[in-house]
Order: sequence, then structure tokens, then C-alpha cells
Amino acid sequence: MQKDMFIHHHQRNGFYTMHKYHFHEQYEIYYLINGERTYFIKDLTYRIREGDLVFIDKYELHKTGDTRLPNHERVLINFADGFLRHFNQPLLFEPFRMKIRLLTVPPQDRIWVQSLLFEMLKEANDALPGSETALQAQLASLLIWCARRLNRGSGTDFEHESPAHKKIADIVADINGSFSEPLSLESIAKQHFISPYHLSRMFKRVTGFSFVEYVNSIRINEAQRLLRETDWKVTLIAERVGYENIGHFGRVFKEIAKTNPLDYRKTAKRIGQ
Repeated sequence: MQKDMFIHHHQRNGFYTMHKYHFHEQYEIYYLINGERTYFIKDLTYRIREGDLVFIDKYELHKTGDTRLPNHERVLINFADGFLRHFNQPLLFEPFRMKIRLLTVPPQDRIWVQSLLFEMLKEANDALPGSETALQAQLASLLIWCARRLNRGSGTDFEHESPAHKKIADIVADINGSFSEPLSLESIAKQHFISPYHLSRMFKRVTGFSFVEYVNSIRINEAQRLLRETDWKVTLIAERVGYENIGHFGRVFKEIAKTNPLDYRKTAKRIGQ
């Protein structure tokens, strides 16, 4: 298995919930072979069905959840920025930058997509000479095919499942644009003409996150970016992402990142060298 690229095949029997805080430095491709899932990405919640491909950008907050059909089978690919560096082809990354991150593979193309994914699984597991180059070529082939379909409008036209999903999408978009300001469940509920109790229940049901979990996650995600990309002091970063108390910021950061801000910065800079 190559360190810059991982591919996994899983069959899940029964209900399964992803870790509550989930964003990482690698790109992610999720293909559902059978079953049904929900997938929250950035500010939209998708219902994923058999033959759907999902694309998650690096450092992007996301979470998958159960539907009433708990059993499912999927293939998951994670790869680092440098894995496709030799191609120098921006088209490869377009699926991760689209507004809608869902591509429903037409039935006539599913045999090709699934065959390619299982060839990649075999290539990764066998780890024969030249396997990294073979995986790079296979992944590039898949991504170019996906980008072409998305660019010519063959992706799924997004429709919210319900007015509640549309309402929460609007609220999440507002939070994403104002997380550096003081935020509370009560203030957001008042702004959107909804009771705090109803907002709390609806937010959890649609996104998979509690309101506080989501706000903390999006703030710490931005704090990590600032730690990687600037030399700002931790106290300034805490303030910029909405924490008035540096002690509280440190506790939340460690809970989500499993390390403290200074150690995170040292590790990130070492990896980036």
C-alpha cells in the first residue's frame, strides 16, 4: 500500500456512524456499490445510493450517516496532493471543487467504474514493482472521466430532500461565513425565525452534527489552516476563529485535533518541507 494513496473496500452490516469530527489533509473519493447512506459535505446533505460517487476536498468537513437501510458496501480512496503531481493536469482536481460533489454513474458505466476500482484494490494489495505508477494512472483515468461528465452536466442535479434540509443548508452557509463572530444556538435560531429547540433537533438530523460540534469543528478547521499557512501567534489565531478564551480554544483544539496547536504547527511545517 502506497503512503500517499490508500484504497479500502468495506461491507458494513448494521448501523455505522463516522467519528464526529472528520476532516483530513487528503482528498477523498467515496463510491457506494450497494446500500444507501447520507453524506454531509461543507453545507449540503446528500442521500447516496448505489452507483454514486462522492468527492471530498482536502481539509473539508464531512460526515457520513445511516439511513433506514443500514447495510452497505463501498470503496473509499484517499490520496495526498503529491500523488498525482507528475500529471500536472488541473482537470484531475475539478471534481473536488464543484459546488455539487455527487456524480451518479449511469448503469451502463458502472461495470467499468467498479472494475477499475477493484483493479486498483488488487494493485495496492499486491504491491508489485511499478504499483505506484499503475495506481497513479488508474486514479487519473477515473478522475478525468468523472470531471468530463461533471463538466458536461451529467452530474446529479441537486435537490434538497425537504424544506428542512434547505433551511439547514442556508444556516450552515451562514455559519461558514461568520464563525469568527460570537455564535449561539439562540442567536442563529432568532436570525432564521425558528425555535432553538427545533433548530437543535433539525440541525442534528440533517447534518449529523450537534450545533456546538459543527461550530467547533469549522472553527478548528480554520485554526489549523492558519497554523499551517501563517506565523501568527496562537492567541491571535484563537481570536480570529471566534474564541475569546485561549484556554477554551486549547481544550477544543486538542479534543478535535488530538494534539495542541503548537505541536500541530510543528508537524504540519515538517510535513510541508
